[in-house]
Amino acid sequence: MIHCENLVKIYKIADLEVVALQGLDLHVDTGELMAIIGNSGSGKSTLLNMLGGLDRPSAGRLTVDGKDLLHMSEKDLVTYKRETVGFVWQNNGRNLIPYLTALENVELPILLKGQRKRARALELLEAVGLSHRLNNRLNQLSGGEQQRVAIAIALANHPKLLLADEPTGSVDTNMANQILDLFRQLTKQLGITIVIVTHDPLLAKKVDRVVAIRDGKTSSEILRRKSYDQEQLEMEQGQETGVLEEESHVEYAVLDQAGRLQIPTGYLEAIGLKNSNKIQVTLEEGKIVLLPPD
Repeated sequence: MIHCENLVKIYKIADLEVVALQGLDLHVDTGELMAIIGNSGSGKSTLLNMLGGLDRPSAGRLTVDGKDLLHMSEKDLVTYKRETVGFVWQNNGRNLIPYLTALENVELPILLKGQRKRARALELLEAVGLSHRLNNRLNQLSGGEQQRVAIAIALANHPKLLLADEPTGSVDTNMANQILDLFRQLTKQLGITIVIVTHDPLLAKKVDRVVAIRDGKTSSEILRRKSYDQEQLEMEQGQETGVLEEESHVEYAVLDQAGRLQIPTGYLEAIGLKNSNKIQVTLEEGKIVLLPPD
């Protein structure tokens, strides 16, 4: 669904240049539920804006659903944003119009496409568990309910890619878990690809893959693994058991095309290399071993 190769983004403000992405590589499969994490300024929001067609790369290659976002015309870009991608923002002011009801908010993007399908809006609100709140306005909905309306809006025009910017940032833990469970349900039922941008590393327990970005590059990935016994149990029960242990998540450092990698900071600190720019590299019995310089 998504292919980013050597992606570069440079912002120019007067005589100042800010490099937000420095040759980022990322590939996301169709129907995958994944999260992108990173500190403030790491480049994750820049990447989200480019995936959504809100900004263009400075260099590199970026394709989504076979569409080249680097060389796409402005007209095609508008069509892409309307039909291929859906957005869920952390700030509900960007998702919802306060003087409209929940139903009217979901209907609006369908109307903009030239179709009036109230049945579609009703179906989506039922899918996110809000069929009983159809006629409520923004000030009559809780933060979690507003976010679920926003998800329904994002799905209104059958997008293939859903982008969520800190979707659980303004809700409590219980509602955050419900929203993430809803995302998992959507990927399974609709086959939609969902990319979540967040600063919360605990999302690793709810998604298939977590990609960490540092200094404008992918630095590591955390993959969710299930044991054979757990997969068999879920197949028999027809649902997920929800039993996810830390051992079911494996962290990988990411090699770029030049063979460089970023080692997770926690590992460097563990061997006393936080402030050092050198490290010993040795090959021992088929393993690459990294040691402090002394």
